[in-house]
Amino acid sequence: MAETAREIADELRERIRSGSLAPGTRLPGEPALVREHGVAKETARRALTLLVNEGLATRRKGSGTYVREFQPIRRVANKRLAEERWNDGRSIWSADIGQRPMSVSGLRVYEKPAPDDVAQLLGLEKGAAVVVRDRLFTVEGEPVQAAVSYLPADLARGSAIAQEDTGAGGIYARLAELGYKPIRFVEEVRARMPSQDESERLHLAEGTPVVEIYRTALTAEGQAVEVNKMLLDAGAYVMEYHITG
Repeated sequence: MAETAREIADELRERIRSGSLAPGTRLPGEPALVREHGVAKETARRALTLLVNEGLATRRKGSGTYVREFQPIRRVANKRLAEERWNDGRSIWSADIGQRPMSVSGLRVYEKPAPDDVAQLLGLEKGAAVVVRDRLFTVEGEPVQAAVSYLPADLARGSAIAQEDTGAGGIYARLAELGYKPIRFVEEVRARMPSQDESERLHLAEGTPVVEIYRTALTAEGQAVEVNKMLLDAGAYVMEYHITG
């Protein structure tokens, strides 16, 4: 029985993970897979598409399909949100990427009425004003995450939070200075397919899913002081959580 696209993709994936197909290496093309596995051209194409959709490979027009050179970001939620990190003036992003080159682009800071879901999470009345911080994070030249933070305008208005440069330690350090130090975080995570606009913003290959995270920051008294909606390129991340019983 001829192999399926999934079986061919599984074999190639194992070769990628074992290192026998190194980052930047050209994968066998459709004709080679047809000859090697005795399958139809469409099956070979689907096998390569599966690897592209998983973020393990990229297509280069007129050249072929290559093992993706970008190494996944290991997002350790417990580590990145530790108080000692932002309290020492470090970005929580440094926990994810270490010394890898990172930049923030498209930053917009403005006020608007809170979306209904955000107002509910922040415990605000419907339509209450929030300060919005909308930005795109790029690592090694690749956009990997779009993030939009919402904070009650009555709390953040007039502070460094409402400025483009929030200063060392970012939003959470400024909240602490204002007397609203976040000590607990709740994250809701789901995977979905992106909209066309989201795909274009993150430069996603066709068929690539995203991971959507809603994070709510709360004070010791349980007051919600920030909601951060994050949209991650699913192929660019490994999600790691440390849980103790």
